[in-house]
Amino acid sequence: MIGDWLDIGPVDQITPGTARTLPVLGGDEIAVFRTQANEFYALINKCPHKQGPLSQGIVHGNVVACPLHNWNISLKTGEALGEDKGCVPTIPLRVDAGRIYLLRSAVVGKRAA
Repeated sequence: MIGDWLDIGPVDQITPGTARTLPVLGGDEIAVFRTQANEFYALINKCPHKQGPLSQGIVHGNVVACPLHNWNISLKTGEALGEDKGCVPTIPLRVDAGRIYLLRSAVVGKRAA
């Protein structure tokens, strides 16, 4: 149902290989990534290591490298890769008719009480 999803805009607002951020009132900022293969992912915009802004990292394949200490984070799972340990919450995302949608309960549910 479309009411379960928040329309956050057209896919063209994100250049392949980059990310855009979405502020969340009372919650953590969300980073929405577009890979070079035109796949889309959404994560909380904080590296599990030192809370670096993942949206400013380099996207390679389905991975983003944190700009602070180069931790590699899977865009699919939010898990740190290699020797690093930690996880970033992912936000369910879908693309329909050239628009990006985030699962409403995952975004609104993040608000502080």
